[in-house]
Amino acid sequence: MSALASYAAQEQHSLGRRHPEEKPTYRSEFQRDRDRIIHSAAFRRLEYKTQVFVNHEGDMFRTRLTHSIEVAQISRSIARILKLNEELVETVALAHDLGHTPFGHAGQDALNACMKDYGGFEHNLQSLRVVDELEERYAEFPGLNLTYESREGILKHCSPMKAKELGDIGQRFIDKQQPGLEAQVVNFADEIAYNNHDVDDGLRAGLISFDQLREVKLFEQQYLQVKQAYPDLAERRMIHEIIRRMINVLVIDLIDQTRERLEAAKPETIHDIRQQPALLAGFSEPMREMSLELKRFLRQNLYRHYRVHRMTSKASRIISALFDAFINDTGLMPHDYQQTAKSYADDLGDSGRARAVADYIAGMTDRFAITEYERVFNPSELT
Repeated sequence: MSALASYAAQEQHSLGRRHPEEKPTYRSEFQRDRDRIIHSAAFRRLEYKTQVFVNHEGDMFRTRLTHSIEVAQISRSIARILKLNEELVETVALAHDLGHTPFGHAGQDALNACMKDYGGFEHNLQSLRVVDELEERYAEFPGLNLTYESREGILKHCSPMKAKELGDIGQRFIDKQQPGLEAQVVNFADEIAYNNHDVDDGLRAGLISFDQLREVKLFEQQYLQVKQAYPDLAERRMIHEIIRRMINVLVIDLIDQTRERLEAAKPETIHDIRQQPALLAGFSEPMREMSLELKRFLRQNLYRHYRVHRMTSKASRIISALFDAFINDTGLMPHDYQQTAKSYADDLGDSGRARAVADYIAGMTDRFAITEYERVFNPSELT
């Protein structure tokens, strides 16, 4: 790794872990965080959680796992150029979706509606909850006991009221401060990855077409360049070439804009980064407009496509039905979750029981949620 900028996250200046541990022998603290993420159960389950399409719709579509790996790759590329901490951005990128429900945003919306009287549900807060509490791998502490900097990056947004419940990690939302640049990098890498790769999946599924996409300026610019350079290129290869170029121009623009802001602000330490308005604030105005146009196109033509809507409607019904069944009879859940629900209920009443049910459902993969639905509601499934 090249020398880090003075305002990058530095291991020796880390704000530490909630539970003190001896320093690792041959790894950095942020490497240890990354390794703990990779070995977690929640990370493995991302393989079978959807990005846009329900997992069983096909093996070629992206999942939360492949998306997280793609975000990590883009994040590390940006971090290297800006001389930020690559190990930290990789950790945050790999962990940022750990709290996602099955069935993507449809699952989150359904679970949030179920939890409206019990504190709500938000996947970003759930990702922090996974690494702080729910993973059970170590004898001396709950969760993964990640560094403050990794946890800070995972918690992208939070209401001031909720922040008060989170202690040190929520304080920056109360103080209206920024996270380190590594966290800011992952936030934009996430956006770049899912917008462009949803184009790929939408084309692969036949839900959007080349002709439709050519109305989108960012796509059309790269299409014309590729068509001129490779007039006889097969469509499948042309799609990949266009998308990789779209990602490239967005990343270059983001880096150029960030460099200008850093040169103007002249931060010296990560403390300076936290005190100032976001220095990694996005794209140039022309690129921002093109990115927004692409997002609007996807929302209208892909996410609202009737086939996607059918999938998400089914997903919402599955999540809602499972929640209602489990909240009314926790004995329908596996024994460990029954015990957790009882413990939470003893401490927090109905809200505690509901939170245990939400934890169980949020941890499900797409196909496990479908199977569990069959087990609970199908009379022919007796186990």
